[in-house]
Amino acid sequence: MANKTVQFEIKRQASPDQPAVWEKFELEWRPGMNVISAMMEIAANPVTADGKPTTPITYDSNCLEEICGSCAMRINGKARMACSALVDNLEQPIKVEPLSKFPLVRDLQVDRSVLFENLMRVKAWVPVDGTYDLGSGPRVYPQTQEANYPLSNCISCTCCMEVCPQFNDATGFVGAATIAQVKLFNNHPTGKVFKEERLRALAGDGGVQECGYAQNCVEACPKSIPLTDAISDVGRDVVVQKAKDWLRK
Repeated sequence: MANKTVQFEIKRQASPDQPAVWEKFELEWRPGMNVISAMMEIAANPVTADGKPTTPITYDSNCLEEICGSCAMRINGKARMACSALVDNLEQPIKVEPLSKFPLVRDLQVDRSVLFENLMRVKAWVPVDGTYDLGSGPRVYPQTQEANYPLSNCISCTCCMEVCPQFNDATGFVGAATIAQVKLFNNHPTGKVFKEERLRALAGDGGVQECGYAQNCVEACPKSIPLTDAISDVGRDVVVQKAKDWLRK
């Protein structure tokens, strides 16, 4: 009896200015096999399904347990994490492509630095001055902790940005992940010192008003973050901040 196999079709591109090609691979099936383990196996032994040697596949991965967000890619047309995409749950041949909304580096690897530039734009951090002992921080009520915890689960995978129809070069929309982090840090008793600056950053071009509420983001998020709720709440806060700024003139 022949061993059970798994078929993959992977979109390859040596560099952004080179043409894209599809290569087929066939691997022996193993229990619990996921897409990222298959990518590792193909990279270690880059031979196509018809026996032709090829170059090792380039892709990003790190933690392999859906925490780092590195291995986001399109699998059978959907943006998802390769580490949690079990082969047994996928239709074959499994088609693997890089995310389409970000500059290509090579093969399945893309440059997602725009997310981190957006996070810098909204000061998505808790400010701490000095290297001396600041003592204990302000207390946070359990109710606030429960509200903030889901927002803190963001792994910067950019799946929400990939599926967002408003995230493109024309709008410059910052995306759901950045807006959710604004809500998180504006809720923090120390982080909210930058609240007004964050809201003003989202009031301009590419800000929260660019959202079309397609809700694709909340469907694609691997961590089930309440992104649409965050966008709605931050959108309200941005309007209130704009009104305050207008009255101060």
